[in-house]
Amino acid sequence: MPLLPLNPPARGFAQSEFELRTCELQKQMRGKQLDAVFFTTEAEFRYFSGFKSQFWESPTRPWFLVIPAEGKPIAVVPEIGVSGFELTWITDVRSWPSPRPEDDGISLLATTLHEVSARFRRVGAMLGPETHLRMPANNFASLQKMLSHHSWVDVSNIIQTIRSVKSKAEIEKIRFSCNIAAEAFDYLRQHLFVGVTEREACKAMHLEMLRLGADSCPYLISGSGIAGYDSIIMGPTDRALAEGDVLVIDTGANFDGYFCDFDRNYAFGSATKETVDAYDAVYAATEAGLAAAHPGRTTGEVWQAMWSVLEKAGALGNDVGRMGHGLGMQLTEWPSFIPKGDVVLKPGMVLTLEPGMAFAPNRMMVHEDNIVITENGCELLHPRTWDKLPVIG
Repeated sequence: MPLLPLNPPARGFAQSEFELRTCELQKQMRGKQLDAVFFTTEAEFRYFSGFKSQFWESPTRPWFLVIPAEGKPIAVVPEIGVSGFELTWITDVRSWPSPRPEDDGISLLATTLHEVSARFRRVGAMLGPETHLRMPANNFASLQKMLSHHSWVDVSNIIQTIRSVKSKAEIEKIRFSCNIAAEAFDYLRQHLFVGVTEREACKAMHLEMLRLGADSCPYLISGSGIAGYDSIIMGPTDRALAEGDVLVIDTGANFDGYFCDFDRNYAFGSATKETVDAYDAVYAATEAGLAAAHPGRTTGEVWQAMWSVLEKAGALGNDVGRMGHGLGMQLTEWPSFIPKGDVVLKPGMVLTLEPGMAFAPNRMMVHEDNIVITENGCELLHPRTWDKLPVIG
């Protein structure tokens, strides 16, 4: 009998949450003598304003959010988007008739930044690793020229640090996304069969996640091969699963703008001892990661805890490049679990543990779970995966 849709948490956030986020940023800005910060990308724009729209999928129009050192954020947006701010806490909305290639909001943005940056003439923007400016390079050059007496400061680490600690409301949205995917993985375990294609398996899972309450599933990949797979970022393909194959599905279901991100493995018909041992190793490595992920520990220490298990199990390497990352409004967020990672874990951080190992040439096994750091350790945001590799008959 199909499971009933899960009970979702409330959508959106109280205005007080946006006020707290803005106040925290403004506190950091004062410490750096920043007059203003401006954002161009959807995650940061939504995080501080509450403006949520699928229109970000269109590359035609730029969107800008200015946060002054004091007071509420200011939206500098195309006219087509003005009415959407009635649903947010933003009251100062400035617009222009976009698209206008000769001046697509740049002079209006420059005027707004000049207005709020007279004291130190220092403006912050997302200029560091894992960021991008969602505006033409020539437009950013024009903005710098218009504000030639201003200094530009990279605030990416400040924003990443603020966003890495989630509120209770954010955590519940992620938890809901996680449980949708976990239920769908269980559903798939009962409905896969030898001969199904990767694409058919992913489609069945996609439909089940939507039925259970996901808003969308922008990320749903698969990989398969005899006794293992060699990639976790491609697919799905029309390859049919045969006796002796292993299938991995990695998904990022989304609810109210928040992602989950984890995978599950399935064997078909039978599994070799080598494959089973690899599965057991990544399962044990995840256990080590769960035990190590405490407040005060570093991302490098958690990586080492997981890698030490995989190394003892005979891992030939880790082709993924890291063993987990931050999670939230984006499928992957800062920080990463890497060998020399020095980011200190804090309560409220939502992260993935993703131990992976190459256990034979062109064969790998990867496992991923989602956790939140608590005051005393960490908590899984969904039921733990199967302790034994499931074999589909």
